[in-house]
Amino acid sequence: MLYRARPLLLAPVLAVVLVGALAGCSLLGRDDAETPAAPPPAGSAAGQSTPEIPTTVAQGQVSLLQRLGADAPLRTLSVERDGSWQCLDCAGDGVTSRGRLAPEQTERLQVLLADPRLAEETDQARRYRTTCIDALTSSLLTSSGLISSQDCPGEERPPVAGEILLLLTQATPAEVKG
Repeated sequence: MLYRARPLLLAPVLAVVLVGALAGCSLLGRDDAETPAAPPPAGSAAGQSTPEIPTTVAQGQVSLLQRLGADAPLRTLSVERDGSWQCLDCAGDGVTSRGRLAPEQTERLQVLLADPRLAEETDQARRYRTTCIDALTSSLLTSSGLISSQDCPGEERPPVAGEILLLLTQATPAEVKG
């Protein structure tokens, strides 16, 4: 029997590219006056055309992208609407794992992802910029948009996104702190 590739891998790969681009721009130390409203597509300086990078996932899905400092590998967790998840290097140990959230966790996650306050917590709405170096940066890719936070002293996580992050880190190998 031949194993058929699942389209679930496309979202984590595109999310990795997105977070890499966002992390690279935010760690350059530019101030707001020098920062363009939207980062140019990766590869555009070399005259290459690049595919459009998604900034959201489908309704009811979420991806958690984490990086511990600028040079660390990207950790990726993708959760489908039915609660099934795939984790690529989630704990920073190089292990890929899969599983399924418990029914009550899946239900709670869907309620949180449908919360209208989530749209107010996106990086764009908050004009969020990373401020700590060598901190764990966690970015949730939702249907509302990208919502980032860092494990930094004094930084508070957005309430709904913070609950999503806590739920995901309690139910999977992903970590909430660096």
